[in-house]
Amino acid sequence: MSLNTIEYAKIFQAELDKQLVEGATSGWMEENARQVIYNGGNEIKMPKMSLQGLGDYDRDSGYVDGAITYSFQTMKLTKDRGRRFRLDAIDVDESGFALAAANVASEFQRTKVIPEVDAYRYSTLAELAEVKKEYSPAVGSVLSALMSDIGEISDVTGGEDGLVVTIARPVYDLLMSSSQIVKHLDISQFKQGEIDFSVKTINGVPVIPVSSARMKSKYTYLSDGMGGFSPTEDAVSINWIICPKSAPIAVSKTDNIKIISPEINQFADAWDIDYRKYHDLFLPEQRRSAVAVSLMK
Repeated sequence: MSLNTIEYAKIFQAELDKQLVEGATSGWMEENARQVIYNGGNEIKMPKMSLQGLGDYDRDSGYVDGAITYSFQTMKLTKDRGRRFRLDAIDVDESGFALAAANVASEFQRTKVIPEVDAYRYSTLAELAEVKKEYSPAVGSVLSALMSDIGEISDVTGGEDGLVVTIARPVYDLLMSSSQIVKHLDISQFKQGEIDFSVKTINGVPVIPVSSARMKSKYTYLSDGMGGFSPTEDAVSINWIICPKSAPIAVSKTDNIKIISPEINQFADAWDIDYRKYHDLFLPEQRRSAVAVSLMK
């Protein structure tokens, strides 16, 4: 494998990870994974901390002794997905390979990988959330129903964590049609990766619309043929998910991309690009009571 091919792989890997964080509607969840240690493969090391509460100060003995437990827990990334791409040497020469491969990988991730990762994260959050409700969205009641759920979660968190609302696009459109929405609506900046987005907020809470195809309670992830993902037969549509921005820990890693050039490819006169993505979403047990999901009734 030539040095250029190795460098191509490194560049693709870094850029694809960046593209997913900035392109996925759930990309903001990866900010909570900054302390996660990843050294390749399907394992990560996640920090785990335990602290003790306050005790009374005594004038004779002074402070109550306290202990801090800080360790790393090894966890598996349960989603291990991949695909091989083949670019025929007749169609792509060495001088044009980098551009062609970058276009293929970027489009594949934009149209196939990002929607699947989003769908997995939202369905996993919906499964783990302790606050679950059923609601049939209607213009006259959608605003009050959403604000009631926001208030309930704000009460749980004490208002200390910034909340985020992820909402299915059809329900979002109903919400924006409410005659009362203008009293509570504003626009603010929402940071995701290295990009700042303008998002609408309700009483200061960002509201992020997501394609309804990514907002189902359960999915099947296909392993052969065309691959991809699809809702299960018993899947329920998700109206919205409300959670503290700091609660979900999303991890996605593009494993070492393998690029095989035509001169060493034993199976075809072509460039082969092997793409492999590990990802998962974790929600600590102590944060699950601070996540609310509204399911279609």
